Amino acid sequence: MPESSGQYPVGSTELHLVDGDRRDPWATDRARELMISIWYPARRASGHPRQPYMPPGVARAVDESGSFQLAAPGQIDWAGIRTEAAVMAPVDDREGRPVVLYSPGLQSSRTLGTSTAVELASHGYVVVTVDHTFEASAVEFPRGRVELQKPMSGIEALKQVMDTRMRDTRFVLDQLAVLRSGRNPDAEGRRLPKGLRKALNLERVGMYGHSGGGATAAETMRVDRRIDAGINMDGTLQYSDSEFLPVAREGLDRPFMLMGKAGQTHLNKPSWGSFWDRSTGWKRDLSLEKGSHFSYTDAQSFVPALDERLDIPAQLREQYIGTVDPGRSTAAQRAFITAFFDQHLRGRPQDLLHGPATDHPDVRFVD
Repeated sequence: MPESSGQYPVGSTELHLVDGDRRDPWATDRARELMISIWYPARRASGHPRQPYMPPGVARAVDESGSFQLAAPGQIDWAGIRTEAAVMAPVDDREGRPVVLYSPGLQSSRTLGTSTAVELASHGYVVVTVDHTFEASAVEFPRGRVELQKPMSGIEALKQVMDTRMRDTRFVLDQLAVLRSGRNPDAEGRRLPKGLRKALNLERVGMYGHSGGGATAAETMRVDRRIDAGINMDGTLQYSDSEFLPVAREGLDRPFMLMGKAGQTHLNKPSWGSFWDRSTGWKRDLSLEKGSHFSYTDAQSFVPALDERLDIPAQLREQYIGTVDPGRSTAAQRAFITAFFDQHLRGRPQDLLHGPATDHPDVRFVD
């Protein structure tokens, strides 16, 4: 992963959350359980181990399934990769930090959003990445329990997925409030990083997501005013050609940014167009013209790195990350996402958001 560009070293921890008031729709004999990671600005990173990119059980499941179709089993040690985040490092809690939630794409793991989460944390945000259990490819819980994806298909299942994701997100916000009050919401009561409670400013909350996670950000904002600003990275806002998500039919009245690619803008995707026309808050539509769907994930970084060793077929590489320059794409996404949250959660106006930037020639402003 590219190194972060902010002024803070980054720390990390994870929480196991149990919603005792809700049955799991995919396993109705138990309460809904979630795993989240928290990435935060740290006072120091020295003396703390680096956070693995994937827990061992998730890494094993990803490897056995063929590593996103990029490699044969046994070729990539996903658990051996280390991020720059320092596990349980003390939090830089000298001020309350804006909180930003991340939801991954449908059937994807929260780990695919690690690079952007670390980047935002290095700029002073507390970032919470969420796995949606039984929909994600694999989720590892304490003591090594791994829950794999359940079969689900069809429009009704998709509606159930979106409703569950929205409820998951609101529950995570509830549990962050529990943490802020001084209690520990972790189901095992595990120790939390020093200063984490004090660092949470839940009066300034944003959310972003990739694919179905971007739709989750928009849909959760529609029903929960605790989220002040959001970003949808290449996520459709429709169940089918004829049925849009409620947020696409109603729009939003708070800041929201669409980040798509050629062929996925409010000018050529009806659900995005409907959302755009009905939204009355601040809004932008940015297009990574030569990118692809997974350009908005860590694949933008790890596919080129793997290609150097595994000789990934050109067609598969392009399917994942398009033909955009990987370094420029990553830099542009980091710049625009950070600028968006700086402006709308910190009240710091950003010239970058007003029009095309020569530093980021791959990004087109869609009017």
